[in-house]
Amino acid sequence: MARDEPGAQGMNERPRLGQLDASHFKNLRDHVREVLRKAILSGQFEVGQRLNERALAEELGVSTTPLKEAIRSLETEGLLKAEARKGVYVSFGPNDAEEMSLARAAIESMIARQAAKHATDENIAELAIIIDGMRQATGTADTPALIELNTRFHDAIRSASRCNFLLRLQTQQLVFDDATRTRLLNQPDERHLALQEHSDIMNAIRDRDIERAELSMRNHIIRSGQTYSESLFGTTGEGKDTE
Repeated sequence: MARDEPGAQGMNERPRLGQLDASHFKNLRDHVREVLRKAILSGQFEVGQRLNERALAEELGVSTTPLKEAIRSLETEGLLKAEARKGVYVSFGPNDAEEMSLARAAIESMIARQAAKHATDENIAELAIIIDGMRQATGTADTPALIELNTRFHDAIRSASRCNFLLRLQTQQLVFDDATRTRLLNQPDERHLALQEHSDIMNAIRDRDIERAELSMRNHIIRSGQTYSESLFGTTGEGKDTE
């Protein structure tokens, strides 16, 4: 998939970010960070695109102070990079997306394994209800409902797992989930694949099959991660173009 040269995409050639709700101003830096994170992860900025801080602050309706604080935070997440005489530019690319997917697969597959080991009948009943909701939302192409149900499904597995240390390790990854799910679940084929994969995970947990629960979750996350990278960058990582 052809991409523009880094920095070639102008400020007016992508969806506007929109001004922030004044009710958020008590924690403004965090809201600016969230808006920018979602914009980067959803592909509103090109890899290597330089950010005009003054123009972004004006677009968001904020001063440059919370914007600079948000940028510093996003640097630590690996989404932005600041260099002397070059400014701030988007550094999140296909290799980063691949690593993000692999890290999530490693941890969440272990959480699913523990869920198959520790889930109660109530936990399994809750997962079944969520799957039924996913089936209905998939049939009606209700993407917002699917995003919410997807979050509930993974949250329910975390709760059923009774994990503590693994959940603490996973905390940093959760900030990426909403933006990536939004991009994926807007695709009809992905909605149907996700329903089947979530059903397989739920069935493995219901059957107390720890090996199958682990493998099903790992395969689901790695495959969806590849789809996300392909849709965003045209590659699956390591700089290789998809067919």
